[in-house]
Amino acid sequence: MTGRVEGKVAFVTGAARNQGRSHALRLAQEGADIIAVDICEPVKSIEMYPPATEEDLAETARLIEELDRRVLTTKADVRDPDALQAAVDAGVAELGRLDIVCANAGVFEIQPALELTDAAWREMIDINLTGVWNTCRAALPHLVDGGRGGSIVITSSTAGLKGTPNTVHYTAAKHGVVGIMRTIANEFAAHSIRCNTVHPTGVDTVMIQNEKTWGLFDPENPNPTRESAAPIFESTNALPVPWVEPIDISNAILFLASDEARYITGVTLPVDAGYTVK
Repeated sequence: MTGRVEGKVAFVTGAARNQGRSHALRLAQEGADIIAVDICEPVKSIEMYPPATEEDLAETARLIEELDRRVLTTKADVRDPDALQAAVDAGVAELGRLDIVCANAGVFEIQPALELTDAAWREMIDINLTGVWNTCRAALPHLVDGGRGGSIVITSSTAGLKGTPNTVHYTAAKHGVVGIMRTIANEFAAHSIRCNTVHPTGVDTVMIQNEKTWGLFDPENPNPTRESAAPIFESTNALPVPWVEPIDISNAILFLASDEARYITGVTLPVDAGYTVK
């Protein structure tokens, strides 16, 4: 049986670890070659968890190669359109085509609205919103020129569908990418290019598994832990789970990238254990 994206090439941002690595590996497992990009350095306003490293990105590449797929990695910041364009162009030159775009790169930080600095607001919007547009803009000419259509999947959040306290900059950006998605879905439909968003609840990665996020969910505890915060996380979801796993999001992205979803475009797909219906 051939893979669900056999022979295709996917461009994945934020690919060094966590969800991005999971998405790249899942697509590779189903036959795709990968163009993998990550910033691999600190982001000034993000203090609650450590940054990805070049070693992380190299490990993603190693795992993809273990699957007997080709991979090209580039250290690049989604805020830098020239660097992104160079990464995509080099990837297409080496791997021969582009079919799938996984605009996954993003950051998360908790800050009460009236304590948020101008610099932190701008950095979040620049990465989580403008960075998604930069990713799409770099990739779209290759999808159009390929003449085979394509699939763009943007990682939003439940915060892209529902207001989330103490994250106004993050929530604004994640709502904004839905606008990017809906516009691209309309503007490029004639080229058989589909565009959708996925909206995870909390995902079991370093982005939520840190003391600051545990404290937000367990504010009465002077020493919050993963275990103490888990019941409160669970209470926000309809299904009896505190968070989902990266593979749950990867499977949704694989579906949307595959021909199984050939007529699905302009959709906001929650993978949220019922968070947005509760």
